[in-house]
Amino acid sequence: MTNYDIPNFDTPYFILDEGLLTRNLEVLADVKARTGCKILLAQKAFSMYALYPLVSRYLDGTCASGLHEALLSQQYFGGENHVYSPAYSQHEFQRLNEICDVMVFNSAVQWRRFRHMRNVNKAYGIRINPELSTQQHEKPIYDPCAPNSRLGITLANFLAAFGDDADLEGISGLHFHTLCQQNSDALEATFAAVEGKFGQYLHKMDWINFGGGHHITRADYDVERLVSLIKRVQDTYNVQVYLEPGEAIALNVGFLVASVLDIVDNGMKIAILDTSAACHMPDVLEMPYRPHIIGSGQPGEKAHLYRLGGVSCLAGDVIGDYSFDAPLAIGDRLIFTDMAIYSMVKTTTFNGVPLPSIAVLRNDGNAELLKSFGYEDFASRL
Repeated sequence: MTNYDIPNFDTPYFILDEGLLTRNLEVLADVKARTGCKILLAQKAFSMYALYPLVSRYLDGTCASGLHEALLSQQYFGGENHVYSPAYSQHEFQRLNEICDVMVFNSAVQWRRFRHMRNVNKAYGIRINPELSTQQHEKPIYDPCAPNSRLGITLANFLAAFGDDADLEGISGLHFHTLCQQNSDALEATFAAVEGKFGQYLHKMDWINFGGGHHITRADYDVERLVSLIKRVQDTYNVQVYLEPGEAIALNVGFLVASVLDIVDNGMKIAILDTSAACHMPDVLEMPYRPHIIGSGQPGEKAHLYRLGGVSCLAGDVIGDYSFDAPLAIGDRLIFTDMAIYSMVKTTTFNGVPLPSIAVLRNDGNAELLKSFGYEDFASRL
């Protein structure tokens, strides 16, 4: 997508490229075909249900983090419906137990609270914590294996809860999720830790879920190592392997188109956009990271430098510093890349800033505006 072929919708808007999404799905389908593993869409990263009919042709189902995502999957996706939550309320569990195929518990306390309600036609699992951090370069906020993590049962707690013989009647699978935007070498190291601590229990399981964080569709991802690991695990333990990537499914398939509203000079040129880091791409502030803009460069790389600021009143609503070949002008449109994942699902109406519209670029080249938002979407939440 270039500045010359973007549709003339009112900005800001997200637009998903159906062709790029299909390319990612074909990579994942190849992994499935070569290994017999099952791959689920992690809806926490990408929940654009207008494209679920396409995604569902390639994947086996979805994983949810709670009731609302599970209901979205039931209504629009089909296939297997898995759910994991750090804790379930009584009401949530009852409803999820009706609609989900697989439910994963975060603690022995939660399992014991609800196991009397288990359904013989459903599968139940336990999330384990292998206590191996492979994200030393990341913030602890994104590391499920950081010290004092609330996510997953450590081996010590597992043994204390289930006894040395691991009386796991009713539990048919184990789940771990430890990665974030990582390659298969990190998964391999993580599974070695899982195997070293929990390997004796894997023989008692029907399935194991490797969680998400696998950047399988990234250009430098070692797919062969992933395939080899999946085959070995399934052959050794006679289990069904699941993967639940979110980012890999929609990596680099989405864009956010925004317009320049004003340009001010306060020691440097600052372009105020009709989008917002705080409202429309909060990971820019939380990670933090600097999203790429088509045609832009790093500071000093191109002739004209600008700081790009959002439209909210938050002083720190700054997207970053970018250089351009030509001066920016009011009305210019900027295209942010890789905006499908963890953007639409995290948008807010803070400060009354309108939500971006949502569009899709179809395989035939036609752009379709799917949804726009207005005042009622702001007011209805308050």
